[in-house]
Amino acid sequence: MAPQPSNTRAAQLTTSGLGAQFVSPRKPRNKLKTQTLVELPGQKAKQDKLQAKLAALLAGKSTSSSEPTTTSTSPDIENTPADAYEDSFIENEVFPLIQPDESVPPLNTSECIKSHRILPDVAAARLYDTWKTLIPTLVDVQLGYTQRTVGKILERPSMVLSACRSRKCAQRRTTLIGLFFDILILHGLFPTSPSQPRMAVSTDLLAFYRALFERSCDAVNALASALHTHYVRRGFRMTNGKGEFIQEPFRRSLGQAILWFDVLQVELESQLERAVQASRDLVEASREPPEHPAPFIPTVDVIPRERCAAILLQRCPACFGGVVFGRKLEEGGDIHVATDGNFHHRHRRSAGDSPHFYDPSYFLPKAQVDAIGRHIDRTRKSAPKPHAPLVPHEAIDLCENSYEATDGKKQKAAMDSFDDTGVMALICRHDIPLFFANIDTPGEQQKYAVALIDHLFALIPGGATVVTLYDVGCVLARSLSQYDILAETVTKRLRFATTAMHAYGHEWSCQLIYNPRICEGLGLSDGEGTERLWSRFIRLIGIQRSSSRQRRLWLLDRQAAAIGLEMRADLGDWIRRRLKRGIDEQGTAAQATLSECDATIEDLRHQWALQRQSQLSIRAHAPARLKKELDTVFALQGDLDASEKALQATSEVISKGNASQCTRDAIESLERSHQRLMDKVDVLYASLNVHDRFPELEGINVEFVRTLLLARDLKINIRKRAIGSFFEWDKLDRAVGGTQQALGTKLHQQTQKAISKRQPALLAALRKFNGYCERLEELYEPDCSIPLPTPLPTKLNELRNDQTLMEDIWITPSVGDVPRWLDDQDVRDGIRAMLK
Repeated sequence: MAPQPSNTRAAQLTTSGLGAQFVSPRKPRNKLKTQTLVELPGQKAKQDKLQAKLAALLAGKSTSSSEPTTTSTSPDIENTPADAYEDSFIENEVFPLIQPDESVPPLNTSECIKSHRILPDVAAARLYDTWKTLIPTLVDVQLGYTQRTVGKILERPSMVLSACRSRKCAQRRTTLIGLFFDILILHGLFPTSPSQPRMAVSTDLLAFYRALFERSCDAVNALASALHTHYVRRGFRMTNGKGEFIQEPFRRSLGQAILWFDVLQVELESQLERAVQASRDLVEASREPPEHPAPFIPTVDVIPRERCAAILLQRCPACFGGVVFGRKLEEGGDIHVATDGNFHHRHRRSAGDSPHFYDPSYFLPKAQVDAIGRHIDRTRKSAPKPHAPLVPHEAIDLCENSYEATDGKKQKAAMDSFDDTGVMALICRHDIPLFFANIDTPGEQQKYAVALIDHLFALIPGGATVVTLYDVGCVLARSLSQYDILAETVTKRLRFATTAMHAYGHEWSCQLIYNPRICEGLGLSDGEGTERLWSRFIRLIGIQRSSSRQRRLWLLDRQAAAIGLEMRADLGDWIRRRLKRGIDEQGTAAQATLSECDATIEDLRHQWALQRQSQLSIRAHAPARLKKELDTVFALQGDLDASEKALQATSEVISKGNASQCTRDAIESLERSHQRLMDKVDVLYASLNVHDRFPELEGINVEFVRTLLLARDLKINIRKRAIGSFFEWDKLDRAVGGTQQALGTKLHQQTQKAISKRQPALLAALRKFNGYCERLEELYEPDCSIPLPTPLPTKLNELRNDQTLMEDIWITPSVGDVPRWLDDQDVRDGIRAMLK
């Protein structure tokens, strides 16, 4: 038997020279897939017309001859159904031509490539204009239908649509080309096109979808697919003129009906509100008759000085329904609002835009926001005004560097892919949305918050005071103090505070002024209602990115209106829950703490004033000004400490063996060089003139001061790390408890991974800080009168409830006795209970 050939490459036959070439065999293609001829609908007719036009050009005839041309084939746009233009963004299609004569130059095929239209064309604009002209004429008919059917069982529509009430007239069937829309509305049907509609949708179905939209999201495709499936299962299928099945018979028509039925309802509600407001004006005028009677003309634009604007009364009557204003800002002000930006509600540039069809009632006009932005740019070119800051600038600078919201140039979304990058919201203290601003810049610039605040002040009485809670309220407050961004009549009635959740990321001196849990008069206002609002908007993120720009604003505005209406109806229960869970429970706990405290309320207020005065001083921020120099010295000191340990370990190992004299001399030389370096570090530290800048530290051990400053910087770092971990744990706890939407598996795993990744570094920092505390106790001299820092717990649950985490380390000697607010734990607990 012949031997079997080997499968190895070395056993294969070769030839001299370049050798044999081994080429991988090509896989044969499936001819059924690659050679199928596809005929496009209407392609033959287009080829014939183009061929006729080409023949006319070759024969020397003009395009205006008796031959038919393409200009006569355009249909009347007024008579084109709505679904002919909805979502039809493809134009300039490619038409294959018959090979012309060689004398004819080839066509430029680059002009015939399919392109995606992102801007509305003339046909779409005319279609939307027709709808906008039609909608106001249907208001009275819709009101009549609602009045006739409200509170009654729906009747099956008659087979014959007629405006006749008697139903006894002689009937005659006639085929109509057009139909009056009021007859459709009168019988509970809404057209899908503004002219010659081919389909009408039940207004009751549209009203049901409107209620569903308020509770869920935009689900036109889901409803259209469900209707199609339902009718198919019942044996009904939509066909075209050729008897062919239509794949999506309802999507475009139903989408048009839903959109414009909502516009009709908004117009109806607007007219109703104008009538109610006119009645209010008549009532107000009748209460205070003028000295010279005159015919009263009700107006909506005139705002009484003692009342807020009607639009604010509609949004939240609890906040803006009062008639007495002028409460001092130190006591809490009259109105509490919160503002925040969200960069998840973006819009893709490739999704394009549609004609204008809706005027948002919640969004500020773009021109108004841009005007505020240009005004801010002009004012910032001037020199800052001298003013007395409430918080040292060093602390505000650290807060500004800690938050991305303060960096208006930081790109949070790719502007090449997105034209609208987010939304800025303004809400009242009851979490009801008031106004929005569309963000179209890469970062969260100050113009959006300023525009919302300026718009609010234009709608409230001249004596009303406002407290605004913002993530970086301290930074915005400093900007308004340095530059004339807002009028003085506004700034003197405006106060800023940080939101409760973000306040713990600010410097402690900043919290003393801007933390809502510490500020007097703010009560339970936390400013976190914007986060709760964003959680309700989360369903719109994916849909609005691929919608047109106008439809995106419509979706957000209608969802805001639905949320505001629901929260206004639930306002009484909301206040009752806050009174029970907030004031009763927290007030009882605070009162119990005050009763156990040895100090009186007057003593606690005095100690609190001393604490604020001491911790708001510039001396308390010494490390902020010396941070760069000290960091360099401390880094060098750490390297030398590591080298000293290495030298000691080496010396111990060598001393145990039989080392030569040269080796011992080398080690001694290294130790002497290391000592010289240590001496130079002390000289470098002395050159920083810490004692000259802070004479109160004169005479204190240099090692003690160095360790004290190291412990202070480390505690600031620990606080930031711990707060970040606390936020992540809160997210997981709330999702598990059901107070927020459940996290997805991927996001849950990412959060858990982030927590486990940061936890070792946080624990190492805690152990290092506690080591500094022990070292300070060893170096402590009672004569220096500097309070020693308290060690922090190494368990995260205990650290979360430890009140000393938020306190900075004291770095200056205290004059006289140690203050009670710093040394007495009962006084510290009493101050916290008093602030509640």
